[in-house]
Amino acid sequence: MLGPFGAGVLSVLIPQVRDDLGTTTAAVTAGITVYMVPFAALQLVSGTLGERWGVTRTVRIAYVAYAVVSVLTVIAPDIGVFLVGRALQGAVNAFLSPLLLAALAMGAAPGRVGRLVGTFLAVQTAGAVFSPLLGGAAGAVDWRLAFIAPAILALGLAVLPMPAARDAHLEPPSLRAALTPRVLRLSLVGALGYLAISGMSFVVALLAADELGAGPTLTGVIVAGFGVAGVVAGRLAGRLADRRGPATASAAGALVCAVALPLTGIADSALGVSAAWTLAGVGSALVWSGLGSLAVEAVPGNRAGATSVYSAFRFAGLALAPVVWLPLFHADPRLPFLVAGALSLLVCPLVLRLDPRSTLASQ
Repeated sequence: MLGPFGAGVLSVLIPQVRDDLGTTTAAVTAGITVYMVPFAALQLVSGTLGERWGVTRTVRIAYVAYAVVSVLTVIAPDIGVFLVGRALQGAVNAFLSPLLLAALAMGAAPGRVGRLVGTFLAVQTAGAVFSPLLGGAAGAVDWRLAFIAPAILALGLAVLPMPAARDAHLEPPSLRAALTPRVLRLSLVGALGYLAISGMSFVVALLAADELGAGPTLTGVIVAGFGVAGVVAGRLAGRLADRRGPATASAAGALVCAVALPLTGIADSALGVSAAWTLAGVGSALVWSGLGSLAVEAVPGNRAGATSVYSAFRFAGLALAPVVWLPLFHADPRLPFLVAGALSLLVCPLVLRLDPRSTLASQ
């Protein structure tokens, strides 16, 4: 939960940080970018490095490091130091999320990987959904609390028992072992899915505000429905991945999104947009639970490496979203939703080809 929380919490604290540090809105907003860039980029190698150093050891050190760099943002005397702290937070978190997910998979009983992946991703989604709420509550007292509390939490997590993970290898895992054709195909599907599904969040906000005249509060409620649905459906989606196969679950979710996204674009009321976008959130839970399960099982000798490569591509897809969708929205507000629905439909056969044993692929 720390990673998504850290990424999203600053969005509601920009005015407070700006006024306290005597800087500009643009400079504080850069704190979101400088967090995400090292977080995404380092995941290309963080999983493999963590496997070499030992998953448990790496995660514990990363928790402590996260606490230390969070303190740097708290005591920052100016925006320069604050941005350095944010960049280091993102870099450190690259050694947490993929390694924790791999550790869960390593210790999973047969037939339970999907459930664990679904639960893990649901908690991560909760971090993204509730970070504005908790950040706003902290900002009402002192914006620094939004960084002090996660630092204390990270120190506590560093001493708690870890999921059973293999910390020894006959040979040191290599990055090449994680960059198999299967992992690369899976990563590209993940990037496409993030672009087409999760990357539509800001477009939904624009649709609600510009086309339906929704105020900030109502727009926030509409957008949050996607994340809340992902939190609620995450564990159930993981169970479906265990029972029917991860590719089947992911393909089914892509089909749901292929229907829900166009419906979101053509809805003519706030209620209609909210209902369709929430349905897309349910579909996304199925997509990510299935793809996440495939990622952690793609390279048994370097689970964390494969998972981190897959995660890096996912965030690359998310980063492309504004570049792709904004021009289409300006041309016609419905157009990005129709194209996103078509891309979601394309995810279905692509993910089924990743697992020929899939229920749907055999029919």
